[in-house]
Amino acid sequence: MIQDAYVEHLVKRRSPAYSILVKVVLAILFALALFMALTSYIGILVLAAVCVASYFIMLNLNIEFEYLYIDGQLSIDKILNRNKRKKLLECDKDSLLMVAPLDSYVLKDYEGAGTKVVDCSSRRPEVKKYAFIYQAGQQRTKVIFEPNDKMLQCIRNTTPRKIVL
Repeated sequence: MIQDAYVEHLVKRRSPAYSILVKVVLAILFALALFMALTSYIGILVLAAVCVASYFIMLNLNIEFEYLYIDGQLSIDKILNRNKRKKLLECDKDSLLMVAPLDSYVLKDYEGAGTKVVDCSSRRPEVKKYAFIYQAGQQRTKVIFEPNDKMLQCIRNTTPRKIVL
């Protein structure tokens, strides 16, 4: 009998190389907009626009993914700047087609024209990446992720024929 499986794993995406440059440019724009706000009424609007733009840009510079596997259901949440959570996907074991290492030949059989690809990995080259393919309605989706060993074992316990290690 399979015991209840619960695994959660957090993966932080590597910040892009240009993130430092973006932060410096935003700081300079903020200083200029603040100076304009002190000298004119239009500067207040410019300052507000710079603040709103900075908020949304900074959200997308610090991204984490939380993988959660509970009794055959895999869900992935995207965490923006450690304070805003967005559910990316949920997949149950019935809609899961295959889990395999990213470079596995087995995935080629499930990929086809119109397969949507979602990258939920850290984008670090030294970390082993896996992919799972699931089908929701007519849409097939390939998700790139980085599960830990415990998560792989739980997937293997609940769906042994759908995983290649």
